[in-house]
Amino acid sequence: MKDQVLAGLLGLCVGDALGVPVEFRERGYLKQNPIREMIGHGTYDQPAGTWSDDSSLTFCLAESLCKGYDIYDIGYQSVQWYHKGHWTPYGEVFDIGNTTREALDRLCYELIRPDLAGLTGTRSNGNGSLMRILPLAYFLKEATFEEKVPMIAAVSSITHRHIRSIIACVIYVEFACHLLQGFDLEESYRKTQVAVNNYYKDEPELAHFQAILNGNIAEVTEGEIQSSGYVVHTLEASLWCLFNSVNYVEAVLKAVNLGEDTDTTGAVTGGLAGIYYGLSAIPGSWVDVLARKEDIIDLAERLAEKLASA
Repeated sequence: MKDQVLAGLLGLCVGDALGVPVEFRERGYLKQNPIREMIGHGTYDQPAGTWSDDSSLTFCLAESLCKGYDIYDIGYQSVQWYHKGHWTPYGEVFDIGNTTREALDRLCYELIRPDLAGLTGTRSNGNGSLMRILPLAYFLKEATFEEKVPMIAAVSSITHRHIRSIIACVIYVEFACHLLQGFDLEESYRKTQVAVNNYYKDEPELAHFQAILNGNIAEVTEGEIQSSGYVVHTLEASLWCLFNSVNYVEAVLKAVNLGEDTDTTGAVTGGLAGIYYGLSAIPGSWVDVLARKEDIIDLAERLAEKLASA
C-alpha cells in the first residue's frame, strides 16, 4: 500500500511541477517548444520542482485522512494552506483559483459548514476540486459505489458544490479505485462507465460527460480535446492522455504539452498514471528536484499506515 500511495502522490506532484512553468501557454506554442524535462521559472518564476495549489490541496486532504475522514478537518487543512501557507512548497501561496478562494473565504469568515462552503453556480465548475480529490480513492477503495458518492460529494463541495464538479470527481475517484484494485485501464474505464451511468441515470447533468461515459475517450482526436480549467475539459484531457500513452513519462508530458491549464492537467493525469504504472515508472531525476520531497514521502508513509490500520 505504501508504494501505491507514494506513486499516486508523487505522480500527481511531478505532473503538476512539470506544468507550472508553462501554465497558460497555448498548445501551438508548446508544439514548437515542448516540455520534455523538469524546468523552472516561466509563468510564476519558480525554481524547477515547484508544485502549485493542485498538489498543496491534495496533500492537505491526504494529511487530514491520516487521522480518518473528517470533513471539518479537511476544510481546516485547506484554510490553513490558504491563509498560513500550510503544505506549500516555500511557505506562501502563489496560485489559487477564484472559486476556491471565494469558498475558502466563506468557510473561514462565515463559519459555514465545510460541505456547504463551495459555490453552486454553473460558472463555478473549474477543476479546483478534481485536482485535489485523489487521496480519497485510497480511503474508499473497498467501499461500495453508494458509499463513495456522498463522501466524494462532500469533499468536492468544500470548494465546488455544483453537481457537474461532483460528478467529475466521482468519475475520477471511481476510476482510480479500480486501478488501485489491479484492473487494467480498459476494465477500470468500463466499470466506471457502468457505475456512474446507473447511479446518475436520471441526472440531466450527465449529458456533459457523454464523451467519457457513452463513448470511448481514447478514440477522440487531439484536436477535439480541450485543456482549459473547466472541470469537464480537465477530466477528458487527463483520461485521453492516459489512454493514449504507454508509460508514465509519455502520459504526463502529453498532458502538459496540451497547453493552457498545464499544471492541473499534468497533476490529474499524473496521479492516475502514477498509480497505474507504479513508483518505478516516475523518473527519479524529476522526483529528486521536487520541493519538500522528504515531506511528501513522509506523508505517503503516514497515510499508508493509517489505511493499513483501518
